[in-house]
Amino acid sequence: MNDQRPVVIIIFIFTVGLILLIKLFSIQVADDSFMKRAERNAVQRVVDHPYRGLIYDRNGKLLVYNNPIFDLMLVPQEFEVGDTTRFLELFDISKEELIEAYNAAKKYSWVKPSPLIKQISTTDFARIQDYLIDYPGLFVMTRSVRSYPQPVASHALGYIGEINARQMELDSAKYYSQGDYVGLSGMERYYERQLRGQKGVKYKMVNVRGVDKGPFKDGEYDTASVAGINLTSTIDMELQLYGEQLMAGKTGSVVAIEPKTGEILSMISAPFYDPNQLTGADFGKTYTALNKMETKPLFNRPIMAKYPPGSIFKIVQSLIGLQDGILTQETTFACNRSLVACHNHPSPVNLFGAIRNSCNPYYHQAFRRMINREVSSNTYKDTEIGLNDWREKVMKFGLGTSLGIDITGELGGDVPSSKLYDKFYGEGRWKYSTIYSLSIGQGELQVTPLQMANLAAIFANKGYYYSPHLIKAINGDQTQIPEKYRIKNEVGVDAHHFDMVQDAMAEALYGTANRAIIQDIVIAGKTGTAQNPHGEDHSVFVAFAPKDDPKIAIAVYVENAGWGGRAAASTASLMIEKYLRGMITRPALEEYVLAGDFKD
Repeated sequence: MNDQRPVVIIIFIFTVGLILLIKLFSIQVADDSFMKRAERNAVQRVVDHPYRGLIYDRNGKLLVYNNPIFDLMLVPQEFEVGDTTRFLELFDISKEELIEAYNAAKKYSWVKPSPLIKQISTTDFARIQDYLIDYPGLFVMTRSVRSYPQPVASHALGYIGEINARQMELDSAKYYSQGDYVGLSGMERYYERQLRGQKGVKYKMVNVRGVDKGPFKDGEYDTASVAGINLTSTIDMELQLYGEQLMAGKTGSVVAIEPKTGEILSMISAPFYDPNQLTGADFGKTYTALNKMETKPLFNRPIMAKYPPGSIFKIVQSLIGLQDGILTQETTFACNRSLVACHNHPSPVNLFGAIRNSCNPYYHQAFRRMINREVSSNTYKDTEIGLNDWREKVMKFGLGTSLGIDITGELGGDVPSSKLYDKFYGEGRWKYSTIYSLSIGQGELQVTPLQMANLAAIFANKGYYYSPHLIKAINGDQTQIPEKYRIKNEVGVDAHHFDMVQDAMAEALYGTANRAIIQDIVIAGKTGTAQNPHGEDHSVFVAFAPKDDPKIAIAVYVENAGWGGRAAASTASLMIEKYLRGMITRPALEEYVLAGDFKD
C-alpha cells in the first residue's frame, strides 16, 4: 500500500498538469477571444468620416455647407454602467431608450460599434466629454450635418439622412455602415457618389477604461479621409429666394430655365419648407410632421404634380400643324362657340389671331384636320391612325415621358394613345368627338410644370431643348456634368415656323396678360387656365424673354387661382424682371402677388 503512494501522487500531478495544458492551449490557440479582447483594449479602430462636398449656386454663393456633430457609439461587449440613474441623467436619455439602443447594437454586432445617441450638438458634447472615461465601451465619432445659409431650394437640393436596410443591401461596394448618412432626395441623392467623399481610418491606443493614449504606431496604419467633391448648381439663389417670397402662402410651382443650356435657374414647389428643419437630431420627428401636413410640403410639384396644360398647348398644336402643312399662317376658322366655349374676340381669325386671342373653336377645327386625314374610309380607324401619329409628334416636345432631370421622382405626364381609348370605350368604338378636348390642352393630356417650362425653352430656341438640369459644374469643371445634359434635342419643327408663333405670343400679352408687360423688355408668353374638377381652376402662364435674345424661359402654376393672366402671369413677369434687371420697378404688381388675392 505504501509502495503505491508515490505512483498515485505522480498520476495526480500528471493529470492536473495535463488539464492545465489543455486549458492553456484552449485559451491561447483554440479560442482567440481573450487575445481579441486584449487587442481591443489596446487598439481602437475609428472610422474618419469625410465632410460632404459643398454646393454653390451659379454665381458662387454658398447654398449648402457642413456643421460638425457627434455620435456617441457603443460596443456591446465592452459596455459597462455602474450607476444607471446617473448615466441616464448625464446623457439625457430614458431607461427604455438605453435598453432599446443596447439591444439593437447587440443584434447588429457584439464587437462592432453602433450609435447610442446620434447627432449630439457641440454644446452637449462639451458637457459630457469629460465623463466618457467612466463608461467602458463608449466613444465619440465625429460626423457632420448639412446647414443652409438661406432657407431656399429645399426640393432641388434635397436632404440627407441615416441609411436604411434596403440601401445597405444595394450597396454592392460595401462602402456604407449602419448609421452612415446618405443623400435621400434632390441633388444630395443624385450626386451622392461625388458628395460623400472617401472614408478614412485611424487606429489609436486606449487603456481598459477607454482613455485615448495616442495613435497606434504613430499613425503608420492610418488613412486620411477625403472630403467630398464640391458642386456648382444652376440655381440662382437670389432669383430662387425672390420666387419663394412671391409663392409664400400659395400652392403651385415655378420653374425657370436658361433656354440655351437647359440650366434650371429656379425651381419652386409651394408650399415649401426650410431645409434646416431636416437636419440634426430631430430629423425623424420633423419629417413625420411635414409628411402628415395636408398641404404636402414634401411633395415636389415641379416634377411630380400633373396638370392639364390648358391653352398653352395650343402653341404645340400650331407648330405641329404648320410643320405638317395642315395649317398656314393664313388658315382661318370662325369662332364657332357651338363646338366649344370661348370668350369674346374678333371672328373669324387666322393662326396669328388664334394664338393671340386663345380661340378654342379654332383649335377644335384645326385638330380635327390633324387627326382625320382620310387615311382610312372608316372614321373610327382614321381617328385611331391620326391620334397615334399626332402623339409621336407631341412626344418630341418632351411630353409624355420624363425629361431626365438630375433629381429622383420625376413623372412623365400623359399623352394618350389609341390604346387608352380602346380600354375606355372598346376598339373601334371612339372617334374625334371623343377626344376633341385634347385640342385645347384638356382631357387626358397631362404635363408637369417642368415640362411646361421646357416647352417655353423650346419656343424660345425655335425648335430644340437641352434636358433641364440642376448641375452646372462638378469640382469647378463644367465638362464633368453628365453627357446627356450636353445633347441638343430637336423637336422636328423647322425654325422658321417659330417666327410667327413668337410674334403672336408677344402680342398675346396685350390680349390676355396685360399685367405681365414690362417696359423695354419684350416678353413672349401664353396664358392658360387649367380646368380643375375639384375646385377653382389653376392659373397657368409660360413665357420667355427677351423675345429676340431669350435669357430666361419660365412656367408658373398657381393652384386654385383662376385665370392665367392674373396670378401666374404676374408672378412670372416679376421673376423675369428680377432676373434680367436685378430689381423690381413695379411695386404695385409685387404687392398684388404677395397679397395673393387674385379675384380681379
